[in-house]
Amino acid sequence: MHIKRGQLLLGLYEGVSKANRGDGYFGVLPDKITIFQRPIESLAMGNPEKLKEIVFGVVRHEVGHHLGFDEPGIRAHEKARDEKEKN
Repeated sequence: MHIKRGQLLLGLYEGVSKANRGDGYFGVLPDKITIFQRPIESLAMGNPEKLKEIVFGVVRHEVGHHLGFDEPGIRAHEKARDEKEKN
């Protein structure tokens, strides 16, 4: 992971992405998405609506990794989505 000092880890995908599964994909542990409560709550600052928004965004981000997107790909998709929502 490439977490720099001062950054928060909000979620983590552990597993083999769908894009990297081949014919021999079997007998492995299930994929796992972890979301980290304390960093998310600190960003929400006690606002329940903001909390829901952050959790939804983190889970969507980690599902992107499950589907095979790398970090730059997910960030580009998030940026395009945010720009679309503004217009």
